[in-house]
Amino acid sequence: MTGMATLKEQLRTDLTTAIKARDTLSSSTLRMVLTSITNAEVAGKEARELSDEEVVGVLSSEAKRRREAAVAFDEGGRAESAEKERAEAGVIAHYLPEQLTADEIQQLVTAAVEQTGAAGEGMRAMGKVMGVVQPQVKGRADGGAVAAEVRRQLG
Repeated sequence: MTGMATLKEQLRTDLTTAIKARDTLSSSTLRMVLTSITNAEVAGKEARELSDEEVVGVLSSEAKRRREAAVAFDEGGRAESAEKERAEAGVIAHYLPEQLTADEIQQLVTAAVEQTGAAGEGMRAMGKVMGVVQPQVKGRADGGAVAAEVRRQLG
């Protein structure tokens, strides 16, 4: 095969490696992620391979789901379960693009506010600004954090 492996192929290869290494955390996490990718592929009108970008979207959702579950388990006093969710999120994070810092998010939002001329329009301009920022941060930042920064700058 020429060129780079797709992200999905990389996940499959790493799953095989994890199974051989008896790395139960990685193998179970990668198995679940690959299942989610397959489900996404057959969910549409016609089944098709997801692009790497779409796979990143699935991975982002999976990581977010684990982070939210960890918080819920912590609040429920189930530290062991929370730890497992965090560990799984850590495995998934390895396949996500490098995450943006709060400063980087702030700069992107500031640029988007300028670009859209949203300054002074207040919260009415939220959708316009999010529309510009969203594609730039896809898979690299939590949507909630981005929205909070947009609200802060428009508010």
